[in-house]
Amino acid sequence: MCIFDKIFVTMLQGVINKMNELGKNGTPFLFIIDYDMDKPIVIPIDDINTDSILYSLNGVSNNIEEMAINNLLEFESFPVSRERYDNAFNYVQKHISHGDSFLLNLTMPSTVSTNLTLKEIYYSTKAKYKLWLKDHFVVFSPEIFVQTKGRKISSFPMKGTIDDSFPNAEQKLLNSKKELAEHYTIVDLIRNDLSMVAKNVRVEKFRFIDNIATHRGGLLQMSSEISGDLPENYREYLGDIIFKMLPAGSISGAPKKKTLEVIKEAEQYKRGYYTGIIGIFDGENIDSGVMIRYIEQTENGLVYKSGGGITSQSNVDEEYQELKDKIYIPIN
Repeated sequence: MCIFDKIFVTMLQGVINKMNELGKNGTPFLFIIDYDMDKPIVIPIDDINTDSILYSLNGVSNNIEEMAINNLLEFESFPVSRERYDNAFNYVQKHISHGDSFLLNLTMPSTVSTNLTLKEIYYSTKAKYKLWLKDHFVVFSPEIFVQTKGRKISSFPMKGTIDDSFPNAEQKLLNSKKELAEHYTIVDLIRNDLSMVAKNVRVEKFRFIDNIATHRGGLLQMSSEISGDLPENYREYLGDIIFKMLPAGSISGAPKKKTLEVIKEAEQYKRGYYTGIIGIFDGENIDSGVMIRYIEQTENGLVYKSGGGITSQSNVDEEYQELKDKIYIPIN
C-alpha cells in the first residue's frame, strides 16, 4: 500500500468513525458520499449552511423558503456520441461473455443546456431525493438506497425503464426477458449486500412499477423491496453499515468487485458524486437515496450523467436510447 492509499484509508476511516459517533449519540446528520468514496461529506444537521447545501429527502427538507421560478423550462441535451457508447458497450459485452460480470451499470456524461440555474432546477423539480451543492451539482433522484425503521433495514433497487407512451408499456416491461434477468440479478446482489450488515434478509416485494414524470412525458421504472434485521446497537455502527454496502449495487453490478474494474475501463471518466448516495439520520432512522438524475457544473458547461444496466441480452440500440431517455428534468 502506497502512502497515498494510507492517507485515503485514514480519511475514510475518520468519516466512518464520525458517522458511528453521531449515530451513537443520536445526533441528526446529513451524509453525501461520492461513487469512489474519496470525497465523502458528513455534517450535523445543525451545522448545515443553506447558502451552500439544500436538501429535500423524502419530505425532510432544509428549504427555508421557496424560490419563485418565473421562466418556463428550456432544456436541450447533446448525448454522448454513438461511437463512444458503442465502444464502451462492446467492451462490456466482451467481459460479460468471459464471465467477468453478469450485470453492469454503464453510464456516460452528456452535455446539456438550460435557461435555469442549478438552484432553480432544485426548486422546480419533483423527486423523492433532491440535493443542491452550490457551484457543483443538483440531483433529483427517484431511487431509494436504504431506509431503516427501528431495527429493520430495507433497500429498493430500481432496474428496468420504459417510456410510458408505448402501447401496453407496463406489460412490455414486466414481460421483457432481458429486464427480468437484470432484475433477478440486482435483487440477488442487494440481498448479498444486506446480508453483510443484517440477518433474516428477505424479498418483501418483487417487481413493482413506479411512474416518473419528466419534462417531456412519463417513464415507468421497476423496483423491488428487500429487507433485513439489524442488531440492536446498530446506530453505533452507522458508518460501517453504510460503507460496507457501497457502491450501491443498482449502479455497479455483479459480481461487484470485478464489475467495478470493468466499469472503470469502459466508461473512461470520473463519475464523481453521480451514483453516490445522499442520506439523513434523524436521530433514530436512516433514509437515503442513490444520486441518479444528476446535472454537474463543469468548466465546460453543464453535464448530465446517465446510463443503464447491461446484460448478455442487452441490445445496443435500446441501451443507447435508455441513456438518452434518462436525460430529463422531472417538471410536470
